[in-house]
Amino acid sequence: MQLEITTPDDWHVHFRDGDALQYTVPATAKTFGRAIVMPNLVPPITTVTQAEAYRQRILAHAQGANFGSSTHLFEPLMTLYLTEQMASSEIAAAAASPHVFACKLYPAGATTNSANGVRDPANIYPLLEAMEKLDLPLLVHGEVTEQEVDIFDREAVFIDRHLAPIAKNFPGLRIVFEHITTAAAVDFVKESSNRIGATLTPQHLMHNRNDLLVGGIRPHLYCLPILKAANDQRALQQAAISGNPRFFLGTDSAPHARLTKEAACGCAGCYSAPTAIELYAEIFEQLGALDKLEGFASFFGADFYRLPRNITRLRLQRTSNIVPERAPFVGEDGIVPLHAGKTISWQQS
Repeated sequence: MQLEITTPDDWHVHFRDGDALQYTVPATAKTFGRAIVMPNLVPPITTVTQAEAYRQRILAHAQGANFGSSTHLFEPLMTLYLTEQMASSEIAAAAASPHVFACKLYPAGATTNSANGVRDPANIYPLLEAMEKLDLPLLVHGEVTEQEVDIFDREAVFIDRHLAPIAKNFPGLRIVFEHITTAAAVDFVKESSNRIGATLTPQHLMHNRNDLLVGGIRPHLYCLPILKAANDQRALQQAAISGNPRFFLGTDSAPHARLTKEAACGCAGCYSAPTAIELYAEIFEQLGALDKLEGFASFFGADFYRLPRNITRLRLQRTSNIVPERAPFVGEDGIVPLHAGKTISWQQS
C-alpha cells in the first residue's frame, strides 16, 4: 500500500544552533516543505536582524538534505521571541520582513531557554496590539509557571488566566495555541473564532502520562507541556482527525543529546523529526482516518498562515520500519528519537 500526499509543513520545530544544525535541519527538510522555527536560542532571537542571520545558518544545512521522492525546496519560516523590553518598532520590522512570520510568547521559566520570557502577558499588550494591527500571528506556549499550580493543570490555568483575556482584548489577532495537551485546550480552540488555531505533536497524540511514569520514568517521553491523562489524549486524537482546519501539524521536535535527557534533571523535549510524518501516519491509520492526514499535515497550517499550499508530493509506503535506537547528534552519544527501537508501519519511499 502506498500513500501520497501534498508535501507537508511543520508548524513548530526546534533546530537549536551551531553544530546541531547539521543534524536537525536535514532531518526536517527531507520531509517538510516549510517549518516554523522556534526562536528560543541562547541568546534568544529578538530582532529581525538576528532572525535573518539564523535563517542563513539554517539554509546552509538544508541544501544537502535528502528529499527522497519529493523535489521540494525547504523554507524556514522565522519567528521572534517576545520580551517585555521589546519595542513596538521591532514588531513593525518583523511584519515588513519577508522571512519573519510570527512572534512567540514564552512564559518565563516555562520550558527550554525561556528564562528571558514574559513574566505577565499583560506587560506585552502594546506589542500584541501592534501585532493585531499588522496581522502578525502570535504563537503561544500556553502554561503558567507559578510553583503552586500543579504541572498537569498549568495549561488549563493559562487558558483562563491569560489566553482567554488575550483573545477577548485582541479579537483580530491570529493566535496559534502550540502543542496543546488537554481536552480543555481542544474545547477552547473549537469554541473560539477562526483566528485561533492549534498545533498537535506526535508525542501527545501517541502517549499519555501513564506511558511516561508507569513502571519507571521514561525520560525520552518527558516534554513540556507534559503528557496528560488518557482522556486528554483521546480529545487530541479526535481533534486531529476531525477535519477541523484549525488543528494542524506541529511536531515540537526538540533535540537534546542522550546524556542530557538521561540525567538526574533531564531536559524536556521529544526529538521526532527523523520519522515525524511516519509517526503521524501511524496515528491516523490506527484511528481509521488516513484520509484526514493530508488536510492536517499539508493544508490547514498553510491556510491559517495565509501561505500557498505546497505543490510537490510526498510518498509513504506501508512497510515495516524500525525507528533507530540512536540518531547522530553533537557528541559521541547521539540522540534518542521518539519511538526509538520500535516498529512502525510507514516509511517514506
